[in-house]
Amino acid sequence: MLAQLSIKNYALIEDLSMSFDEGFTTITGETGAGKSILLGALSLVLGKRADLSSLKDKASKCAIEAEFSIEPYGLHAFFENHDLDYGHQSFVRREILPSGKSRAFINDTPVTLDILSSLGDRLVDIHSQHQTLQMTENSFQFRVLDALAENSLLLEHYKKGLQEYTSKVKELEQLVLNKSETEKELDYNSFLLQELEKAPLREGVLEELESEYAELNNVESLMEYLSNAHQLLSNEQMGLLDGITQLKQLTQKLGSFGKTYHSLNERMQSLAIELTDLASEIEGISESIEPNPERLEEVNAQLQMLHDLFKKHQVGSIEQLIGIREDLSKKVDSSLNMDASIQNLEAEVARRKEELYAIGSEISKKREKITPQLKQQLTSIISDLGMQAASFKIEIHKTNHLKGNGLDDLIFQFSANKGSDFGELKKVASGGELSRIMLAIKAILASYEKLPTLIFDEIDTGVSGEISNKMGAIMKEMGKTMQLFSITHLPQVASKGTYQFKVYKEETESTTSTKMKRLSEEDRVNELAEMLGGKAFSESAVSHAKQLLLHS
Repeated sequence: MLAQLSIKNYALIEDLSMSFDEGFTTITGETGAGKSILLGALSLVLGKRADLSSLKDKASKCAIEAEFSIEPYGLHAFFENHDLDYGHQSFVRREILPSGKSRAFINDTPVTLDILSSLGDRLVDIHSQHQTLQMTENSFQFRVLDALAENSLLLEHYKKGLQEYTSKVKELEQLVLNKSETEKELDYNSFLLQELEKAPLREGVLEELESEYAELNNVESLMEYLSNAHQLLSNEQMGLLDGITQLKQLTQKLGSFGKTYHSLNERMQSLAIELTDLASEIEGISESIEPNPERLEEVNAQLQMLHDLFKKHQVGSIEQLIGIREDLSKKVDSSLNMDASIQNLEAEVARRKEELYAIGSEISKKREKITPQLKQQLTSIISDLGMQAASFKIEIHKTNHLKGNGLDDLIFQFSANKGSDFGELKKVASGGELSRIMLAIKAILASYEKLPTLIFDEIDTGVSGEISNKMGAIMKEMGKTMQLFSITHLPQVASKGTYQFKVYKEETESTTSTKMKRLSEEDRVNELAEMLGGKAFSESAVSHAKQLLLHS
């Protein structure tokens, strides 16, 4: 509910701050006093677009702040989704700067106008006579019907399922479209993959092949160098090993003459072992190496294949070729498995569609069951509001189409007089009739769902006498379960409010300002008497005003 409203520097309002309570509140005042200004300010803080004309003092900013008690509205998810601090008492603020720039805040967090407007729609519902056209829209009529049918959970499941179903249908359509494109690419991708699969692609293979190629391509030189090295080490007359043997014998004798010579001997023994091993390894390599032109040709071909692949795929490493091979493998597998994927997805789409039809059918049954009750309640209320001959035709026609809110078409028609043809509300109902029907619908909704703060802006225009009493009584009853405001010129309606505020103008020599005050019981009597008999109201008007309050 709206707990407080503060307005500064807006239109004719300099500085206004008001507190409000639950229940039914009426707002009265002379024509031109500024009731529309009050609604305009509230609309701004709820997200309506603004311009510099909103500023009373063009050199100062306009600031409007509203405090709401939001605990009953289940808005935790909204606040979480928009990264806002949640509080049972929450504040929304709108500022319009002299530059024309506008800023919006929810609990002191800056937000876009779209976010503010989205929250505002959940907090306050403002209805003037021309806005009653909303109820002529099919979506609103379904909302009323579903509220009575208690379809909220079923509709939640249906809408979630429809979203998932639609997503899967799009996925299937894309897969079928991709199939024709993929089939064109399959042969080429398969050819590329085969090329890569034939290549010796593994980490380090390029270095191995280049090393082997260098050895095979220089085998005669290698054999010569190894043979010469072995001769230098092993020649019986002048080989290094023979000399090392003699040195080893000498250092063995020196080793017994102290620590220094012992170290020399150990180093010589190690050198002798290393040279012996070296000679043995050179001999082994020399014996194993031999020309192999076939292998040379094979290695050369593999190297050429790799370099051709580097050039073809415009890469420079084996690792990149391996990555390309893996990607091509996935594409080819995907192409080959496309039919199976399409069949699986078709089965899933069919299953989800069947589930939606089942939920939609249940929604339809509950709508059909509750339709006579809605028709009876509407007819009863508008009869009390002076439309005794009016009647409604409400028909549910189940279709095979998955709509946004089920499977049904809804025919919601109205006839104001006996014998008159039924027709769409917007075509056959007058403005006054629409106002009364809207009041009836809101009264019914108030019993089935938690409505936001509701403001009727002179919805009772053109109504008088006993009908106005009935309208006031309906609003008073609605006020037992919700916060409801009615801006009215009718004393019969104004008297039904638990609370009453007056909007008025205050003039000085230099300026005119719109003010608003909460009326005491005595003030209410005088205000109602003035509404009944004009400013120079009589004692009978005062008596009538007291009677209205007494029987409200």
